Amino acid sequence: MESTTVEPHKAKRGEQTTLVGILVNIGLVLVKGIAGWLGHSYALIADAMESATDIVTSIFVWVGLRTASKAPDQNHPFGHGKAEPLAAMVVSIALVGAAILIAVQSIHNIQVPHQIPAPFTLAVLAGVVVVKEVLFRRVSKVGEEVESSAVKADAWHHRSDAITSLTAFVGISIALIGGPGYESADDWAALLAAGFIVFNAYHIFRPSFGEIMDETPAGDWHQELTEIAMTVPQVKGIDKFRVRKTGFEYFIDLHVTVPGSLTVSQGHAIAHAVKAAIREAKPAVYDVLVHIEPA
Repeated sequence: MESTTVEPHKAKRGEQTTLVGILVNIGLVLVKGIAGWLGHSYALIADAMESATDIVTSIFVWVGLRTASKAPDQNHPFGHGKAEPLAAMVVSIALVGAAILIAVQSIHNIQVPHQIPAPFTLAVLAGVVVVKEVLFRRVSKVGEEVESSAVKADAWHHRSDAITSLTAFVGISIALIGGPGYESADDWAALLAAGFIVFNAYHIFRPSFGEIMDETPAGDWHQELTEIAMTVPQVKGIDKFRVRKTGFEYFIDLHVTVPGSLTVSQGHAIAHAVKAAIREAKPAVYDVLVHIEPA
């Protein structure tokens, strides 16, 4: 069984980034929860709840990355890469659950009179937005570099937290400026944030579900594979191809056309040359199955 040379490095970077996010979120849950309780702001408490779900889902992402980095075995000949997009789907489902919880409580608070949030909660929210946006950009960059749907999902969870904090900031500002009668602006902000969270959940779920279903990855694979294959002598072109992403890596099934007069041994050698050329040009490709077709 071949061993991967790409996956462990990518998984390690993803794991480290995820752990940083977990530590930051633990601190934010405490800060936002205490500030929301003392400052009479449900939007801030809802924000703390969203950060709490960040911790749980980040743990799922971390476990998914560790599982995906395991080498293929007898029961999993294609590796354990599906654990990675599966973790991303768990994140999206958790986001929807958090959004529903926030929306239900927001609607309840809109109907029940309560105090106007304390002014100091704005300073807390401003700091949270900055921290979360910085974290989103850092995690998102790593997710793009290692091509991990789970890490990208974790990044968008941070972005959704930044959005809920921003909407809470706006809502509390309106309540403070408007005074009596505007207390519910804080709760309307939390309700709006719930809608943003659901939108982000779909943004995470869709590509992860496509990967689980072996959807062809984005990009002009036909053009790229044709150009690479044509660098091998005797190859006339590509007849058919299939590409699927599993975790951090790609698997390719390829039909290449060669002169029909070639011997079986010559065709076999060409197939190996095409496989080697593709793996050299695209290191994220784990395996290539090449079928020879007579031109």
